[in-house]
Amino acid sequence: MVNLLDHLPIVPNFPKPGIAFRDICPLLADPAAFAQAIDRMQALASAWPVDLVAGVESRGLIFATALSLRLARGLVMIRKPGKLPPPVMAESYALEYGADTVEISARVVAPGANVLLVDDVIATGGTLLAARRLVETAGGRVTGVVALLRIDALQGAQRLQAEGLRVATALAA
Repeated sequence: MVNLLDHLPIVPNFPKPGIAFRDICPLLADPAAFAQAIDRMQALASAWPVDLVAGVESRGLIFATALSLRLARGLVMIRKPGKLPPPVMAESYALEYGADTVEISARVVAPGANVLLVDDVIATGGTLLAARRLVETAGGRVTGVVALLRIDALQGAQRLQAEGLRVATALAA
């Protein structure tokens, strides 16, 4: 068993000054570490009903793809504007270093579908709350949020839980 945090180095002042960015590239480059990360995330999600796995752009899509295969469930992409063909639904939100918008295909979430949201890191939680609104607008129900890492100082996991979401992460920093 490897220490996954050893595979997530901090890159200071990226993507802008004052941000301490966790680089997932070393974890993805090590098949044993990546497999262990997906194993942990699968175990965390195993108790929740899941019809679809929704990955949040961009790095969350990597983990969501692997997890959807492990769970034998469909994958929904939540992407930045202009990356999905129409028709799409959009949601804007604030994040720790600015503002952004995410989109979801208007055709992929069946009414009442149980959707697991997946991201690499939970920072402030703003992206995942926007993703939740998209899934709900599309007619789905978010049954939980799974991420590789939560950054406790930014309190995003607590923010998501305060909004009634179940949250599980493989790691904390």
